Amino acid sequence: MLWPIKNGKERLHQPNKSAMLSMQEIKAIESWISQIGIFQIYITAGQLVSTARKTLKFKYKIIGHGFNRVVYDLNNGYILKIALSQVGLISNANEAYIYNNCNEEVKKYLCPVKEYGTGWIIMKKVDTKVPFAIKEYTKLIKLELKFLRHGIIPIDLRLDNVGYNENDEMVVIDYGLFTMDLKSPVLRWLV
Repeated sequence: MLWPIKNGKERLHQPNKSAMLSMQEIKAIESWISQIGIFQIYITAGQLVSTARKTLKFKYKIIGHGFNRVVYDLNNGYILKIALSQVGLISNANEAYIYNNCNEEVKKYLCPVKEYGTGWIIMKKVDTKVPFAIKEYTKLIKLELKFLRHGIIPIDLRLDNVGYNENDEMVVIDYGLFTMDLKSPVLRWLV
């Protein structure tokens, strides 16, 4: 199956083929993804991440994780998010879909997606040090309203899920739980 991706120019992208990941890394991800259901018996996210690390055997440093995804720094200005659960699979697919199908007006507030495949997504690395200050919350509320005006419901939008790009603009680095309804004039009317 071919998926369109826009990265400066339109090109076709085949899931699980990557210019940034080796075939060995793709195969390791595929192996991990095929076993996701088995590892859901773990109680903590830490145990799940530890098992993923041992299974994947990547040379990259883990820079973050939740219960649904683990994030590796690719040391080239990009990060790799790998699903740890079914929700993680959905979140990765959702980020790719939203980034590639949203209105250009709000796309600039989303962390750019470079490549993706089944269970993984490569995104631009963004500085995530956002201070917990009133002015940051004000920016976050304004950002939420922009998304709503353009038919995107920003579920789980919070300071932990944003960062600043090279232009010092707030961008969302984790929008896997956002929903986008391109046919919803109601949202535009309400906001």
